[in-house]
Amino acid sequence: TTCTSLANCCPDYKEYCVNISPYSGSVFGGTDFIILDANICGSVEFNDNINTVGYISSDNGTTFTRAGAWLSVHTGKLDSKFKAILDNSTKWQYYGTPNVGGALEMTWNTSLVRAEKVNIELWGYRETGEPYTEYWLGEWQYLYSLAKDHPNNGSFSFLPKPAENGFSSWELGSVRVSSSSHPDGMWNVQAAWTEDHALAWHLEENFRKDSAGWALEKCLAWDKLENQLPNFLSEIIDCPCTLAQARADTGRFHTDYGCDIEKGSVCTYHPGSVHCVRAIQASPKYGAGQQCCYDSTGAQVLTADSIGGSTPDRAHDWGSPPYKKPPRIPGLSHWIYDVLSFYYCCLWSDNCHYYFKHRPSSDCRRYKSPESAVVFGDPHFITFDGTSYSFNGKGEYTLVESLEKKLTIQGRTEPVTETTNATKLSSVAMREASSDIIEVRLVSGNSGLEVLLNQKTLSFTEQTWMDLNGAFLFSPTSTNVTVMFPSGAGVEVRQREGTMTTTVLLPEDFKDATLGLLGNMNGDAKDDLVFSNASIVQNSSNPEELFSFGASWAIANVSALFTYDSEYLLETYYDAPRHDTSFIPVFLVPESPDDPLANQAATICSGEGSQFCRYDILVGRSPGIGNATRISFQSHVSLVEDLKPVLSCGWLSPPDNGKKEGTTYLQGAKVRLSCNEGYNLKGSAERLCQADGQWSGEETRCPIFLHRKSKSITSQSS
Repeated sequence: TTCTSLANCCPDYKEYCVNISPYSGSVFGGTDFIILDANICGSVEFNDNINTVGYISSDNGTTFTRAGAWLSVHTGKLDSKFKAILDNSTKWQYYGTPNVGGALEMTWNTSLVRAEKVNIELWGYRETGEPYTEYWLGEWQYLYSLAKDHPNNGSFSFLPKPAENGFSSWELGSVRVSSSSHPDGMWNVQAAWTEDHALAWHLEENFRKDSAGWALEKCLAWDKLENQLPNFLSEIIDCPCTLAQARADTGRFHTDYGCDIEKGSVCTYHPGSVHCVRAIQASPKYGAGQQCCYDSTGAQVLTADSIGGSTPDRAHDWGSPPYKKPPRIPGLSHWIYDVLSFYYCCLWSDNCHYYFKHRPSSDCRRYKSPESAVVFGDPHFITFDGTSYSFNGKGEYTLVESLEKKLTIQGRTEPVTETTNATKLSSVAMREASSDIIEVRLVSGNSGLEVLLNQKTLSFTEQTWMDLNGAFLFSPTSTNVTVMFPSGAGVEVRQREGTMTTTVLLPEDFKDATLGLLGNMNGDAKDDLVFSNASIVQNSSNPEELFSFGASWAIANVSALFTYDSEYLLETYYDAPRHDTSFIPVFLVPESPDDPLANQAATICSGEGSQFCRYDILVGRSPGIGNATRISFQSHVSLVEDLKPVLSCGWLSPPDNGKKEGTTYLQGAKVRLSCNEGYNLKGSAERLCQADGQWSGEETRCPIFLHRKSKSITSQSS
């Protein structure tokens, strides 16, 4: 793929290395894409023999000799401009419950369907066969049309009625808008889809007559089924203890789009919470997911205390490889086993205790924060164990190597300018086991970041999240990229003032299993600075010895993960030693009151870490980079603080016949307990979460209070 920028492609290159536009669409299908710059004959085949139809520009040839990539997107992650929108989606999903009725409306961008008239169709999803057997299958089926030959004006409204012909038994589905020129329910046609949702609006008449009673029956049937299914709770990761930890642990947790503090905390399914995250990886055996929710104080919300608490999931909402069979089908399996049941037990009826019996919140007593390390500025390093130093070599180096976990992270440095003897990080490349190779580098002009997947540039114009082979990618802006691996390792790259700040987060499993410029992650700073030959730096205050240490971690040619797609990169790195021995940086900050930048350095750089900021201003000759270095250093200090271990004593129950005040269970938290009227308190009225992880005091009980009454005996004589 580098031949385009190197201008040495074969004449028929574009015929075989296929580019398509758009490059993504809904997992439900229906997106037309164009194969660019190629004459393709025949049909198009996706992996696993999924065929689709298309319009072809020639009539000879039958073999599949071309290859390209298509990104299939979970409906919840799909940008709203690419899907049909349910106006007041809550009304759609509560339709038929008390006081919810009337017309329903939906809208769509008319450009999504090239037709003057459209059909509005309902499609349903269900899962059949015995769970966790080879016969467990997902079924996606056209049910019926809501309208035919409707003008493609971007809106549709109707008055729902209970579905006929047994279709009301389908409780989950999506509405499709497609051209009226196609037969009803035709597959593989251009279409706009709504998000999958609970089909309350078409359920049987019995639901409308007594929605709570109908839902209770469903809830009880689900409860019976859950009692027969294997317990997945023991293999899912524990939740972080605090909101700060949850947002900082970006290698293992990501924002739940249904409850996002950055978007106003509209938490429909988690009232009382302000933010939820989901574990990125599904559990290995059962494909289960973890969800963790937090209140405005940053404390975890538990289902034992609130309907808005954190809930684990039998099926991970985002699915998991190989995706095509339950419970790993993105979104839909999660709806079947975790969301519809929530409607049955909690939203359409008031029987949440059944739901929370099978979906109890995980507390955080087993949660272990990841360790973090960072490279920033010109460039400066803070290891996993907190050792800080600067290394201004020019070349390509190993930042992190874990042979045990098969994780490799490499960094490339280049001079800040042609006239300064200081370098900066310009690219980071990474891979775990046999995953795709991800490279994040500064774009020309240093105005943003460019992401390459196996040497090919990725675009984030359509989607900000990508599920790749052995990795996940998130890039909400052109200056912000996060890479997540199955091991729980996370790599955050931020562009600031023409420099790259790269933060690596590793879970506890990497303890004593890392090498490279970011040190050995084992809690002992004394063995962080180890040469590639295993000898230890003797004097960490000696910049020349530190320079030799850094140079020893230059990568070997055969292990390079970088892309060399320009003459500059070929000449400077690929065809040259990976450490440039001719480049000797300035080791010490010159102190001269006559330096025109001295005053700015004094103003910008102060407090802890000021030496890095001063170097970047007085040696790198850039107040902007110096300020960015100051910000990056402070951000890392904040990250380390957010990730500090927090001790939990675990959930404390209220006494029978009593109540409690306080729903925080971390070290130092107090919970007050009292008895209902007519009951006498035994044990402790207040309990404190102690440093040993135990609650102070004694168990609180509320036995009935007996009043002794004196008997008056009156003797009467006759």
